[in-house]
Amino acid sequence: MKSFTYERASSPAEAAASVLRVPGAKFIAGGTNLLDLMKLQVETPTHLVDVNGLDLDTIEPTEEGGLRIGALVRNTDLAADLRVRRGYGVLSRALLSGASGQLRNKATTAGNLLQRTRCPYFYDTAQPCNKRQPGSGCSAIGGISRQLAVVGASEACIATHPGDMAVAMRVLDANVETVNDKGDTRTIPIAEFHRLPGDTPEIETNLRPGELITAVTLPKPVSGMHVYRKVRDRASYAFALISIAGIVQRDGTGRIAVGGVAPKPWRDEAAEAELPKGAKAATERLFAGAKPTHDNAYKLKLTERALGAVLSEARA
Repeated sequence: MKSFTYERASSPAEAAASVLRVPGAKFIAGGTNLLDLMKLQVETPTHLVDVNGLDLDTIEPTEEGGLRIGALVRNTDLAADLRVRRGYGVLSRALLSGASGQLRNKATTAGNLLQRTRCPYFYDTAQPCNKRQPGSGCSAIGGISRQLAVVGASEACIATHPGDMAVAMRVLDANVETVNDKGDTRTIPIAEFHRLPGDTPEIETNLRPGELITAVTLPKPVSGMHVYRKVRDRASYAFALISIAGIVQRDGTGRIAVGGVAPKPWRDEAAEAELPKGAKAATERLFAGAKPTHDNAYKLKLTERALGAVLSEARA
C-alpha cells in the first residue's frame, strides 16, 4: 500500500472541499472495498477524507411517505430496519444476500452504491484494463468473461456492476442526494446515477468531482410481492451470476431490475410491459441488443428461468 495523508471532515461541504482541493483524494467510510483496492494498488489515493463523523447515519420518514436513508447507514442496520422490512422487502433481501455479516456491519449505503467492479482483470495490475488505466485496453474481451456483462457493455469494457443493493434501489426508483464543496445540493435519480462504459469506462457514475453522497431517498412503498433472487456459484459470500429484484403482482404485472448482466443495474420498462406474457417475452425485450461472449451467453437463459420462477411464485 502506498503512503497517503488523512483527515476527518467536520461537515459534508468541508469533506467535499477537501477531496476537491487535493488531487487524487478520496472519501472513506466503511472502506470495505477501497482498502482492498489500496492494498493491491489498484486504487492509490494520495489523501483520504474520513466522513464517518458526519451526521449521515439515520433513517427518517419523508413527507411523501417514503424513507430518507443517510449515506452512512450500515448495510446491516438498513436491512434490519422494521420500516424497510415492511415496505421495501426487496431492499432488505438484496442487502442480506450480499457479502458477509461482518462486511455488512461496516459497509455503508453510499459506499455500496460506489463499489467497483470485481472483474478479475481490473484487480490484476499486470493486465491491461481501461477502467484502471484508460487507453490500455480491455483484457476481458477475448479473455475469461464468464461473470461479465452481456448487455450495456462497449468495445472498451465489459465489466459488470457487482452490487445487490443498487439493483433493488433501481426497482424502487430511489434518488441519490449529494452535496458539493459550496454546500449546494442536488438529487440524481438512481436510473441516471451509474454510467455505461462507452469510451470512458473509468467514469462509473454521474457524480461531479468532489461531490459527496449524503442520502438515498425511497418513494412511498409499492405493494406486491417483493423478491430478490440471486443466482451464484455458492450459497453465500459470492457475487451474482445474475440477480433479479422484483415487485410483482399476481397477474404478472410489475417491475424488475437485473444484476450481474451489465455495467449498471439493468432495468427496461418496455420489458416490464411484457411480463404478463411470460418470462421469455420479457427477457427477450430486456436483452434486446445483447452481445454475450461464448463464456457468458448462459446468462440469458439463466435470467429467463429465474424470472419465470419469480412470476410463478407471484401467481401462486
